[in-house]
Amino acid sequence: MTAAPQHPDAADAAALPCVRIGLVATSDRASSGAYADEGLPALRQWLGRAVRNPMEFAERLIPDEQPLIERTLIELVDEIGCDLVLTTGGTGPAPRDVTPEATLAVAERVMPGFGEQMRQISLHFVPTAILSRQVGVVRGRALILNLPGRPRAIAETLGGLQGEDGQTIAHGIFAAVPYCLDLIGAARIETDPAVCQAFRPKK
Repeated sequence: MTAAPQHPDAADAAALPCVRIGLVATSDRASSGAYADEGLPALRQWLGRAVRNPMEFAERLIPDEQPLIERTLIELVDEIGCDLVLTTGGTGPAPRDVTPEATLAVAERVMPGFGEQMRQISLHFVPTAILSRQVGVVRGRALILNLPGRPRAIAETLGGLQGEDGQTIAHGIFAAVPYCLDLIGAARIETDPAVCQAFRPKK
């Protein structure tokens, strides 16, 4: 586990619970050292800006092997106790893209809205977004989400899209993550509204 850099509002965040977040990049070539992985740094950067809680990251860079991905997800949730696990890569239709299969194999509940919204966001840019197979699932008290592999797509998927006038074009999926974690009994996450306005129903 590695501690994340503190959010600028560190004084206020001190009262919030520490959140354990698993970050998993699946790539045959990046895991072999053929090129540098960009997904893990992009996730750390976005979360560092958006989440006000103290965070601990458990990072894994692994090849596209379904049994290994399954074991990694189980380790992060069952053994390390992550509240949230974000994966990047391996969600297309190619034979080696098996991240969704591995994620569904360890799931206790499927949350289809996350995948639907991720594809909706990407469709604003490319028609091939319909080929993406990202899924969101719950295992125990943890939420597992499959994300794209490119840094820009990661930020757009998590944070959403705004027009030049500042109006929301498409909500990012992270706006729903804190309330989902509340409902499944995970750590309470607070976000920086300037980066991501988390939604919780008014009581």
